[in-house]
Amino acid sequence: MASDYTDTQCGGKLHVERKTISIMKACELVGVSRRTIYNWLSSGKIEYVRTAGGSVRIFVDTLWRDPHQTERQAVPAVWQAEERNQA
Repeated sequence: MASDYTDTQCGGKLHVERKTISIMKACELVGVSRRTIYNWLSSGKIEYVRTAGGSVRIFVDTLWRDPHQTERQAVPAVWQAEERNQA
Protein backbone atom coordinates (compact mmCIF):
# COMPACT_ATOMS: atom_id res chain seq x y z
CA MET A 1 0.00 0.00 0.00
CA ALA A 2 1.27 3.46 -0.83
CA SER A 3 2.03 5.91 1.94
CA ASP A 4 -0.93 7.82 3.34
CA TYR A 5 1.25 10.88 3.81
CA THR A 6 2.71 13.30 1.32
CA ASP A 7 5.39 15.62 2.68
CA THR A 8 5.71 19.03 1.11
CA GLN A 9 7.62 22.12 2.14
CA CYS A 10 5.51 25.24 2.75
CA GLY A 11 7.45 28.31 3.76
CA GLY A 12 10.04 26.32 5.69
CA LYS A 13 7.41 24.30 7.57
CA LEU A 14 6.64 20.65 6.92
CA HIS A 15 3.13 20.21 5.54
CA VAL A 16 1.67 16.69 5.69
CA GLU A 17 -1.31 15.75 3.56
CA ARG A 18 -3.32 12.85 4.97
CA LYS A 19 -5.46 10.54 2.85
CA THR A 20 -9.20 10.65 3.57
CA ILE A 21 -12.06 8.35 2.58
CA SER A 22 -15.85 8.38 2.77
CA ILE A 23 -17.78 6.77 5.60
CA MET A 24 -19.02 4.02 3.28
CA LYS A 25 -15.48 3.23 2.10
CA ALA A 26 -14.34 3.07 5.74
CA CYS A 27 -17.16 0.61 6.46
CA GLU A 28 -15.99 -1.60 3.60
CA LEU A 29 -12.32 -1.42 4.57
CA VAL A 30 -12.73 -2.41 8.21
CA GLY A 31 -15.89 -4.51 7.89
CA VAL A 32 -18.17 -2.59 10.25
CA SER A 33 -21.52 -0.82 9.93
CA ARG A 34 -22.14 2.89 9.40
CA ARG A 35 -23.44 3.05 12.96
CA THR A 36 -20.10 1.75 14.25
CA ILE A 37 -18.22 4.38 12.24
CA TYR A 38 -20.47 7.12 13.67
CA ASN A 39 -19.89 5.77 17.18
CA TRP A 40 -16.12 5.84 16.60
CA LEU A 41 -16.38 9.42 15.32
CA SER A 42 -18.35 10.63 18.32
CA SER A 43 -16.02 8.91 20.80
CA GLY A 44 -12.87 10.27 19.12
CA LYS A 45 -11.50 6.84 18.18
CA ILE A 46 -11.06 7.91 14.58
CA GLU A 47 -10.32 11.34 13.15
CA TYR A 48 -12.31 13.08 10.46
CA VAL A 49 -12.71 16.35 8.62
CA ARG A 50 -15.90 17.94 7.39
CA THR A 51 -15.78 19.22 3.81
CA ALA A 52 -17.10 22.60 2.68
CA GLY A 53 -20.19 20.78 1.42
CA GLY A 54 -20.82 19.19 4.82
CA SER A 55 -19.66 15.66 4.04
CA VAL A 56 -17.51 13.73 6.50
CA ARG A 57 -14.15 12.37 5.33
CA ILE A 58 -12.25 9.95 7.57
CA PHE A 59 -8.47 9.96 7.88
CA VAL A 60 -7.39 6.48 6.75
CA ASP A 61 -4.44 6.28 9.12
CA THR A 62 -6.75 6.50 12.14
CA LEU A 63 -8.77 3.41 11.18
CA TRP A 64 -6.03 0.96 12.17
CA ARG A 65 -4.54 2.59 15.25
CA ASP A 66 -5.09 1.16 18.73
CA PRO A 67 -8.46 2.61 19.84
CA HIS A 68 -7.28 2.62 23.47
CA GLN A 69 -4.38 4.96 22.57
CA THR A 70 -6.40 7.99 21.50
CA GLU A 71 -4.41 11.21 21.53
CA ARG A 72 -7.47 13.36 20.88
CA GLN A 73 -10.33 14.18 23.17
CA ALA A 74 -13.77 12.90 22.22
CA VAL A 75 -15.58 14.96 19.62
CA PRO A 76 -17.89 17.53 21.27
CA ALA A 77 -21.63 16.99 21.50
CA VAL A 78 -22.06 19.10 18.35
CA TRP A 79 -21.36 15.92 16.34
CA GLN A 80 -24.33 14.09 17.92
CA ALA A 81 -26.62 17.09 17.32
CA GLU A 82 -25.62 17.31 13.66
CA GLU A 83 -26.10 13.56 13.24
CA ARG A 84 -29.68 13.70 14.62
CA ASN A 85 -30.56 16.59 12.32
CA GLN A 86 -29.48 14.64 9.23
CA ALA A 87 -31.28 11.41 10.12
